[in-house]
Amino acid sequence: QVQLVESGGGLVQPGGSLRLSCAASGSIYGIYPMGWYRQPPGKQRDLVASITSGGRTNYADSVKGRFTISRDNAKNTVYLQMNSLKPEDTAVFYCNIQFAGRHYWGQGTQVTVSS
Repeated sequence: QVQLVESGGGLVQPGGSLRLSCAASGSIYGIYPMGWYRQPPGKQRDLVASITSGGRTNYADSVKGRFTISRDNAKNTVYLQMNSLKPEDTAVFYCNIQFAGRHYWGQGTQVTVSS
């Protein structure tokens, strides 16, 4: 069993910042690809940012220059620093890892950007 626990979502004004965290635990070891996805209301879930086991990062065009993904391998944790948030960033954000040939998902954390 692999568990992913997310934290850090909430309500923020446009232009504000939030930092999401996702900690992996359970039957997991080593270093593996990690990422963040988001699902706006009524829309599909899409990739926001990912980081490989070697630390290479990839971002959706809509968040480049505003969001930063990072990881702490000792803590099995991935972070998403979100700056200059916009109302269109409002979504449920999901953590994802790829381990032993499977994808695992967190429960999701709501991010709402509104004045």
